[in-house]
Amino acid sequence: MKLNDIRDNPGARKERMRVGRGIGSGKGKTGGRGQKGQKSRSGVSIKGFEGGQMPLHMRLPKRGFNNPFGKDYAEVNIGQIQKLVEAGKLDAKKVIDHEALQAAGVARGGKDGVRLLGKGEISTKLQFKVNGVSKGAQAAVEKAGGSVEVIVAKDPAALAAAKKGTVKAAKKAAAK
Repeated sequence: MKLNDIRDNPGARKERMRVGRGIGSGKGKTGGRGQKGQKSRSGVSIKGFEGGQMPLHMRLPKRGFNNPFGKDYAEVNIGQIQKLVEAGKLDAKKVIDHEALQAAGVARGGKDGVRLLGKGEISTKLQFKVNGVSKGAQAAVEKAGGSVEVIVAKDPAALAAAKKGTVKAAKKAAAK
């Protein structure tokens, strides 16, 4: 056997069928789509439709509750932070906040900030600036000589009302 003798197995490379190219091709006229109706037309999407009957995805019961006002915190335990300080990935002299924890690779996600939890032990004196803290975690940090500052996130509704108030005040000032 030589390199010039190498061939694909018969039927390994099948050419695609060109539909709608005359009755002699075998896939002419309707192009394999049958006759008439919505499914014979192009651009039709009726995946969940069941002919007017209530679709399956609407008949099945829904479970759980999706809280639209729920907060998304990156949860970090004090034990993890102690390990990072010992490994040298976190500087104990600086304030530990969301950015520092993200840089260390601990706080993944958390669009609403970081919440400090009390699993594990902490022995280093550290300063935290976080969006939430459990009672156990706060007690453990203060016992080690550190401090925890909780950043209070402003309510979006209050921010919108304040913004509207400033616009009204600006209009009144401009009218005078």
